[in-house]
Amino acid sequence: MRILLIEDDELIAQQIVSKLTHQNYTIDVAADGQTGLDRAADFPYDLILLDVMLSKINGISICRKLRSQVIKTPILLLTAQDNSTNKVMGLDAGADDYLTKPFDLQELSARIGALLRRGNTSSTPILKWGDLSLVPSICEVTFRGRLISLTPQEYSLLELFLRNKQRVFSRSAILDCLWSFEISPGEETVTAQIKRLRHKLKSAGLTENPIETVYGIGYRLKTPKSRKRKTKVTKQPEASSPEIAKQAIEAATVIWQRVKNELDSRVATIEQVAQALCENHLEDELRQQAITVAHKLAGSLGMFDLDEGSRLAREIERILQCPQPLNQEQKQHFSELLMAMQQELAQATGEKLPGILSVDERPFWLIVEEEQILTQQFLRETKNWKIRCEVVPHSKVARELIARKLPEVVLLNLAGRAIADNELTLLEELSACNPPIPVLVLGAKDNLLERVKISRLGGRGFLPQTMSPQQIFDKITQVLQRVQRTETKILAVDDDPLILNTLHQMLEPWGIKVLTLEDSLQFWSTLEAVAPDLLILDLTMPHISGLELCQVVRNDRRWAELPILFLTVHKDTETMQQVFAAGADDYLSKPIVPPELLSRIHNRLERSQLLRARVETDALTGINNRYQFTQELTKLLQLAKRCPQTICFALLNLDSLHQINDRYGHEIGDRLLAHWGRLLQKNFPSEDLVARWGGAEFVVAMYGMTYDEGRSRLSELRETLHQVPLSFSDLRTLTVTFSAGVVQSPHNGTQVQELYQAAKALLVEVKALGSNGIISAKE
Repeated sequence: MRILLIEDDELIAQQIVSKLTHQNYTIDVAADGQTGLDRAADFPYDLILLDVMLSKINGISICRKLRSQVIKTPILLLTAQDNSTNKVMGLDAGADDYLTKPFDLQELSARIGALLRRGNTSSTPILKWGDLSLVPSICEVTFRGRLISLTPQEYSLLELFLRNKQRVFSRSAILDCLWSFEISPGEETVTAQIKRLRHKLKSAGLTENPIETVYGIGYRLKTPKSRKRKTKVTKQPEASSPEIAKQAIEAATVIWQRVKNELDSRVATIEQVAQALCENHLEDELRQQAITVAHKLAGSLGMFDLDEGSRLAREIERILQCPQPLNQEQKQHFSELLMAMQQELAQATGEKLPGILSVDERPFWLIVEEEQILTQQFLRETKNWKIRCEVVPHSKVARELIARKLPEVVLLNLAGRAIADNELTLLEELSACNPPIPVLVLGAKDNLLERVKISRLGGRGFLPQTMSPQQIFDKITQVLQRVQRTETKILAVDDDPLILNTLHQMLEPWGIKVLTLEDSLQFWSTLEAVAPDLLILDLTMPHISGLELCQVVRNDRRWAELPILFLTVHKDTETMQQVFAAGADDYLSKPIVPPELLSRIHNRLERSQLLRARVETDALTGINNRYQFTQELTKLLQLAKRCPQTICFALLNLDSLHQINDRYGHEIGDRLLAHWGRLLQKNFPSEDLVARWGGAEFVVAMYGMTYDEGRSRLSELRETLHQVPLSFSDLRTLTVTFSAGVVQSPHNGTQVQELYQAAKALLVEVKALGSNGIISAKE
């Protein structure tokens, strides 16, 4: 756990650091308000300890600024002012708790523990890995009841992995989590600490190493062998009754039977080859077909933890690839391999079935509705729309369902009542998802303040109760067209449908859209239509191999930088060399381990995004530059023309930037621009286009919005600016204003430059009237 302490009294800071470090917290110290604010905005701390009376910026102002930037880190105020007025001010500013100086360090420790538990509802009193236990409250680690002595860094390292069981940590990420800014060791320190921790755990009696290395990425917590032996069928966290558990087992059995039938049909092809070999009449066409089938079996059997079956299939494939006719010894070996494979399949029960493999391609929408007034009528219509809808009565059930399957959109039916606190919390959680899940509210109470509250927490639209199901469907479709532009898309090419279905199941719950292709001959047209963020290729396929597809992609200027990940049953050095020589970025051996696949995909996407950012991002503000904005808006204009839809285009100009540069210097002006870029990113959802056009000019494009809706968004932005003035350590607070011209496509133009010129003319009018205003072409 990493804590930021913002305290200008060095003696108090030393006492707090000494106490909390002894409890295995990592502490960063900021001696003034400005430094503390910068660190809190730049790094995701678990908790902030904040003194009220600080130099440069006081604690109350820091609290307001962090909350205005939607930074939700728990804040504990430390104040010497023991009166109710100051306490109320602190809590109103967004603090979670306060402690009056002088305070007892034991009480401080208890308050910190309470806030961290409140911020992480999933935390447990004891963290376990098999018979290994870690008790955070007393910083104690035991194995089968025997105490293990660890240094503070070793303890923190073990706690980090136990609290993040599904995550792979790079060495730099571990440094960020466990070492303070004041101490900056190299990555070799992490390697040494992990080596020492492994040695101590082994000396304590652990026969299995809990921390495994993911080569090329970092480290993760290994799944204990005792847990691996548990079957997927019995692990039903959602089964609240025997009847539900029975249904889940029956469903899994049906799925396994379908999978087993497919595997049996593939083995039947191998059996035909064995019969042909006995008759000394193996035709080349059947041999080639069997090679393809054996290759598929090697991959798909491994996916279901039938590792021995996978090995047997690879050996059969190797024998069939032999160019000379098989001799009697090879034929006998072939028959033995086939018999062994048949026995493996006969004994297989499907206990390791990786989730539901029959992928439902229909979009999944979730409706939250107490009375279920809308449900029956809406569900009847969904059959015509080729979507899958599920209805739940309240937010608790919605969370359980979302944990299993992420919906594309959530429809919250309030039926004219006020929104409840638990529904507001659900809204906030869905907006914080990556990617965010859009929420539309049906029948919201006709109250401006309530609607503003819902919008601020991520609501994407309000629908009147009188809307027909078809009108609701049309509105949801419009919202999804805006949102889905930001979705991560992966194109997976493999001639085995079982593996493609498994990739669906593994990746889509993490917000990754997986598009699949079995026929490599259709690759190029599919690539251009999908425009994926990452490409997954099988190594060996009929017609065109994965290596050849990789080379074609690398030789095309448009796709030369596309991240490419290979999946292969081959693990030999020669194959690896061929994969990288063809231009691949990474490879994974089948069977696929879900956490490793996710980590490698995210790793490649992050690197790709860094490279793109150099070309597409304005270095000063961190938002899109004019080039990238023009490219993206051109695509949006084409989409809006087909749908059809409006696009609201706004040109913003920071007032007085020239004067600020002249008076305070360009360094202050640059910091103002950077602050403005962050503010735009916070106040506009990810599906809106935001960019710096040049100088003090910024542009925003809002798909599906009108003049009035765009102007309303900008008015909210102006209100935010007034509430949070910009402060610098060496200056008085600056009050920043902006002017804006608002136009709409197609009414004011259908090309980027046309919209810019129309908005520019309006901006000139605003400046002539004295700046700090917003004018739309509708006025």
